[in-house]
Amino acid sequence: MEKDNKIKNLISLSILLFGLLLGSLFVDIGQIIKGGGYSQKNLNKSDIFEASGKTWVAYSDPAVPISVITDDACENCDPGEILAWLRRVSPTISAEKINFDTEKGKTLIGEFGIKTLPAFIFGKNLDQTEFYAEAQPLFYAKGDKYVLNVQELGAPVGKYLELPRINNDDATFGNNDAKVKVVIFSDFQCPYCKVFYKSLRDTMKNYKDNVLFSFKEFPLSEIHPQAENAALASMCALEQGKFWEYADMLYAKQSQWGETKDTSSFKSYARTLGLNANDFNGCLDNKKYQDKINADKNEAQNFGVTGTPTIFIQDKVETGALSADQFKADIEEQLSKKQE
Repeated sequence: MEKDNKIKNLISLSILLFGLLLGSLFVDIGQIIKGGGYSQKNLNKSDIFEASGKTWVAYSDPAVPISVITDDACENCDPGEILAWLRRVSPTISAEKINFDTEKGKTLIGEFGIKTLPAFIFGKNLDQTEFYAEAQPLFYAKGDKYVLNVQELGAPVGKYLELPRINNDDATFGNNDAKVKVVIFSDFQCPYCKVFYKSLRDTMKNYKDNVLFSFKEFPLSEIHPQAENAALASMCALEQGKFWEYADMLYAKQSQWGETKDTSSFKSYARTLGLNANDFNGCLDNKKYQDKINADKNEAQNFGVTGTPTIFIQDKVETGALSADQFKADIEEQLSKKQE
């Protein structure tokens, strides 16, 4: 009985294999006669083929889905140019366009902390592509997916979904209840920041009742080796209520302390301003406000800030050494909107 069953099973298997072989042969012959396609056998032999007026190319990378979040009503949010570039460097991407105010769009924005449009969220198999291997710094991972840092490509922000918050531990000047808020991301060793800081100080005194100004730390340590120490020192001065006076001195003497490698200059400036030296030195030596500075840097990066100074005047964003006249004009523009 067992022997008979084995024979029957072998006969059934032989019939099945023969049927598959015959079916494949008929598919190949049918496709040759119709000219309507390629069999899997032929596809495996070719890296490129033509069919129905199109040319098809084989890639070793897997297909990568992208969720593109945008705003159809925002002219500057068109993702077309970035998508065209992405398809050139990674031809296997497949994009799904999602409007930011749809239920799916809102879910993705919340899940991935999206703050600017357009936004590009890549599927988990991105890490299997040559593109990701070469461009990994352009992405940050969230769960099993990847978000493209669009600003690292040099692309401008199309739209901000929210604005930087002014926190209790920020250096501020002006009316806390002001309807117009100005947030500055700056680097004490940046020469352009030094130029803008003069515009800032000239402007602040004229709007202290109508505007709240906030200074956030964004030291670019890769190119300004003393910027982080300066930022830490400024926060230690804030602790003693002398942030703005200390910032005045840092920018005025930028060329001097910028050539040093330790913190002695920063401690000297604190003594000059009459700060408690023991408290200041301990604060600086222990890097008491490192977490605060790291939080400011992370916030800047989340908002697509890549250079300094970057100035948020409500929902208008300016970069570079903004003149006092232009800064004033931007503030007046925002004040007039609040009065409408």
